Amino acid sequence: MPKRMLGKNVLEAARERIAWTFDNFERIYCSFSAGKDSTAMMHLIMEEAKRRNKTIGVLFIDWECQFTITIQHARRMFDQYAQWIEPYWVAIPMTTWNGCSQHEPEWIAWDENKTWVREKEDIAIKRGDFFDFYVPNMMFEEFVPLFAQWYGRGKRTACFVGIRTQESLNRFRTVAREKPMLDGKPYTTNVVDDCWNVYPIYDWQTEDIWTYAAKSGTTYNRLYDRMHQAGMTIHQMRICEPFGDTQRQSLWLYQVVEPSMWAKLVERVAGANTGALYGNERGNMLGKGDIACPRGHTWKSYVHFLLGSMPPRTSEHYKNKIAVYLKWWKTRGYPDEIPHEADKKLETLGKAPSWRKIAKSILRNDYWCRWLGFSPTKTAAYQRYIDLMKRRRNEWKIYETEATDGAAVQ
Repeated sequence: MPKRMLGKNVLEAARERIAWTFDNFERIYCSFSAGKDSTAMMHLIMEEAKRRNKTIGVLFIDWECQFTITIQHARRMFDQYAQWIEPYWVAIPMTTWNGCSQHEPEWIAWDENKTWVREKEDIAIKRGDFFDFYVPNMMFEEFVPLFAQWYGRGKRTACFVGIRTQESLNRFRTVAREKPMLDGKPYTTNVVDDCWNVYPIYDWQTEDIWTYAAKSGTTYNRLYDRMHQAGMTIHQMRICEPFGDTQRQSLWLYQVVEPSMWAKLVERVAGANTGALYGNERGNMLGKGDIACPRGHTWKSYVHFLLGSMPPRTSEHYKNKIAVYLKWWKTRGYPDEIPHEADKKLETLGKAPSWRKIAKSILRNDYWCRWLGFSPTKTAAYQRYIDLMKRRRNEWKIYETEATDGAAVQ
């Protein structure tokens, strides 16, 4: 879908999209992360909610390992709009990706078996059984659509999400690709049943966010002031859960802004210090930017070497993903073998396979292999998935499960 100018500024357009959402949905809530984008979006949403004297839900996932300044900002926002919101400050065990370690490629926020880096807020939902759909340690990606169904109660439901297409190609695709839309509105995406995501600020630039904050005088997360003092540009500043392969690039900031929290993070999450040391290094250490094939290896043999160097459980997980990847491309023009390398642009866009791309996914600690086009496997079905993949790998003769030394079969 090509970009098309609308003849209005982005603030006017966002307000129109928000008003349209209030007109067309029975249940409305805002997904709030306490970052700059979701903060600006929430201010605009609450402006409309107050005008209509309407209460909406606000969902905040508390990831435990977050800056104190961010938590303070979230509290200020909840307090500021307490009269017009149903607060859902969620602090329950939830699993997400840890791009800093192959020994613990996932980590669980508020893990009941760990010592937390801080105590839960008094406003928080502290027990998973508050939600009838919750299963222990469920994935964040699994929680989100189920929360939408739970909150919607069978009615047409909108979730405001503060993504901007400027941030990444994936976010641009979320809005621009062909997809189920409501009333032809490209800033809507169906989630599940009659629950929809709405992206009212999808066409804002970073500069628009800060222009709005300055001119409106609204509350913003003061952590961005600290980021500026630390030398980051406005385009480098991000606030989210800290251990993914992109987010780990900012782990060093904990050492500068909140060293006491950093000491707890290093003890709490495997690989946190490694992520901070090498998160911004380019090359083979964590698969950022261009990577080089080591002398004496092909990309394929290097992948096999990496698989053999991993903990067995992690290696088995990657073999399952790689087997599906190879099988998929086998039916799409590569019946015998994928190439060792392809055009880098085509690799990045997912239009050409290669063993180099597989190697990069492993080096990035991309546990769910998003780089190869996968989505996280839902926790409730994961063991069934493992059993199924063992059978399929034997059928496909790709990394047969009787191989125990990490050596490649194909």
